[in-house]
Amino acid sequence: MSFKGKVVLITGASSGIGAATAIEFAKNGASVAIVGRNVEKLNKAAENCSKYSKPLVIKADVGDDEECKKMVASVIKTFGKLDVLVNNAGIMRDGTIMEGNLLEIYDEIMKVNVRAHLKVTSLAAPYLVKTKGNIVNISSVAASLTPKMKGVTPYCVSKAALNHFTRCAAVELAGEGVRVNTVSPGPVITDFMENAGVTDIKMENFADSMPLKRVSQSVEIADMILFLASDRAVGVTGAEFIVDNGCSLRV
Repeated sequence: MSFKGKVVLITGASSGIGAATAIEFAKNGASVAIVGRNVEKLNKAAENCSKYSKPLVIKADVGDDEECKKMVASVIKTFGKLDVLVNNAGIMRDGTIMEGNLLEIYDEIMKVNVRAHLKVTSLAAPYLVKTKGNIVNISSVAASLTPKMKGVTPYCVSKAALNHFTRCAAVELAGEGVRVNTVSPGPVITDFMENAGVTDIKMENFADSMPLKRVSQSVEIADMILFLASDRAVGVTGAEFIVDNGCSLRV
């Protein structure tokens, strides 16, 4: 797949799936803009991308409307257009009904996992219409599976909302020639749990409970993102692609 001449904006690109996706797009010829809050990790991701092409590095909090505006404006100022938007930024926090912090955590998570994607999509859409580009939202199998632990309700609800936003946006933008799809990973080896403050759960430990007896690496999710963003998926919109080593098959 060649993305030569294409401009790609990736949020949450300082590490994990976002960083791997940025590298793969750069490797395939795209001009990449990477967004994140952690400067040290963002610079490391930029260094890895630079082996193929120098990315536009944007330190921004997608939960802040003004920073979202500056982010998209920076991409257009630098590259003059936008072809692909990857809404990857996401957080997880522990919030339960009985502990009394459910709404506080819900508000925090929804702001980043859902509202920010709606905001960035709204800002990016006029430019994507011009290029007949597309959007890939990064969700999770947690959106549709019964949770195995307490505290993940806000996160699961946010991903379910993002999945339905994908379908709604796909309907709205189809007439403009813009495709919108979702990738839902299962367990992936990243620093996501560490960022969430969870230190006693390692993604590697889920391998034995997966039908395929493995968990994914970030680049596997990136490969699916690139497929959906490419012309090979020209007839695909409003769809959810699951990459979970059979996690969804468990009963």
